[in-house]
Amino acid sequence: MKKYYLLPIVVLEIIVSYYIWAKAPEYIHQGGPLLVVGLVAFFLAITFTIERTLVLWRAGGRSDVNLFVRNIMSTIPHGDLEPAMDSCRRQGGCLANVVGAGLMQYQAMQGAVNNRRELLQETRRAMQEANALELPLLERNLPTLSTIASIGTLLGLLGTTIGMIRSFRAMSNAGAPDASQLALGISEALVNTALGLITAVIATVMYNFLTTRVDRFSNMMDQTAHSVMLLLRQRKEG
Repeated sequence: MKKYYLLPIVVLEIIVSYYIWAKAPEYIHQGGPLLVVGLVAFFLAITFTIERTLVLWRAGGRSDVNLFVRNIMSTIPHGDLEPAMDSCRRQGGCLANVVGAGLMQYQAMQGAVNNRRELLQETRRAMQEANALELPLLERNLPTLSTIASIGTLLGLLGTTIGMIRSFRAMSNAGAPDASQLALGISEALVNTALGLITAVIATVMYNFLTTRVDRFSNMMDQTAHSVMLLLRQRKEG
């Protein structure tokens, strides 16, 4: 997600969080202003989850990834590489960009390099460089999601601590404890704890899920690049 998109979203989520807190039932409103911060963390976890899911969905390209790979593998061994490169351009996405970078380098260096080993080395280097550029795009914002998971837990703990301070202060009054302040402190503790734990659970589960997806897609790019190199090594020039 680009930074100039993120700032308006964060501002909107702060406004929505404050509105929810202000209009919430009394037992939720008693969670205190810290609940606004917890709601912002919750909405950010949802936002980054949706954003990363869309990015990973688009990383495969416009059509089915497996079909694209099969088409590439059937095109490379014989004839001109232009149909394979055109297929990469039409497919788009991270995988097609990596394969396309290697094929373009191979075709560009064919007339300039007499040594076939050097030609293959340059092709491999081009795909490795393209892979190194694409992988950070897939991993972007995942550390932020992990941080939100940690912050959600800490916000829940902080809300619990503040609520308990309020409760014990009410109990320390001379004579009968202030029942309303005691209930307010307990409510603040429980509401913030619940929201913090919900945020942490969602962010942790989605971080692990999305990290697994990124690793799986990265392995697919490596395997496809390796298969392309094998086909180029065995290829008969036409």
